Amino acid sequence: MRPMLSGSLALFPMHAKPDDDIIPLVGARYFTAWEFPWPAVLGLLVVGGLYLWGVQRLRRRGDKWPLMRTFSFIVLGLGSIAIGTFSFLGVYDTVLFWSHMVQHMLFAMIAPVFIVFGAPATLALRALPKEARALLLKVLHSWFAKILLFPPLATGLMVTYPFALYMTGLYDITLRNDLAHDLLHLFLVTMGVLFFFPLLGVDPVPIKMPYPIRVLLFFVTMPFHAFLGVTIMGSSRLIAEEWYLSFERSWGISPMKDQEWAGALMWATGDLTMLAAMITIFVQWIKESNREAKRMDRALDREDSRRARAAGLGYDEVQQSRPMAEESNAKEDRQ
Repeated sequence: MRPMLSGSLALFPMHAKPDDDIIPLVGARYFTAWEFPWPAVLGLLVVGGLYLWGVQRLRRRGDKWPLMRTFSFIVLGLGSIAIGTFSFLGVYDTVLFWSHMVQHMLFAMIAPVFIVFGAPATLALRALPKEARALLLKVLHSWFAKILLFPPLATGLMVTYPFALYMTGLYDITLRNDLAHDLLHLFLVTMGVLFFFPLLGVDPVPIKMPYPIRVLLFFVTMPFHAFLGVTIMGSSRLIAEEWYLSFERSWGISPMKDQEWAGALMWATGDLTMLAAMITIFVQWIKESNREAKRMDRALDREDSRRARAAGLGYDEVQQSRPMAEESNAKEDRQ
């Protein structure tokens, strides 16, 4: 049996199996159980390197890029994925259901929010050469992107895939098959980005939804995650029962308590993330309303100046006449 070594540089993810010599997750093991599968390390380094290349390219030509966007994408976004993959969460994700659930929420709910706030598409459009930028714009406005990033569709997928994963035998397959296990991680991150990308609206999107619709879609998603979490908590039957019982653990919480913790984590983390996203949408909505009001004021000022020049009046005289004109227009509208 191959042992689960602490701090080793693994060539592939551990994907612990019931016949492995599992080191108990107790005490300092929470901090020392780190493994670094090279495909995941390479993938994160490539993505992070491309982002930093874009930032450096802008700076070299004298353009600025917000530091908080870089921090959000690199440290909070990719960092969340790294913790979920390399720490004890990744090492024990096939041994403990609650460990997998923390990993699930990091990949699908938390990391995607910070990745989207990093505005990678906007950075690419500003940093890429002309030909590559034109190609990216073509992709963003293609029919495929319009379907893939259509918010109601992304919301529907976000709501249904957890039920399909945990209420069928699909999750059990990801525990037994290494490739399916890795593809699940990739799917969770991709699904999260597809969901938050059009709703948070940081980058240009092919279909821009009104703010009330975005808030409604977030609001619709919350009860489903809560319902599934409560269902997992209250289930009298273990999910992937044969798999988890075959470890015959003598350490940690019982398999049933493990499942209760997993359900509670899904419920709490899902609701908190959606609530934070809705608050962000409200803030963006208010800011855009204020910007629109300022644009309208500037347009009215320009119109007043133009009329003043045409009539040979002073600007202050036109400003004084504006309320009377608006009152007259209002009376006409009421009539």
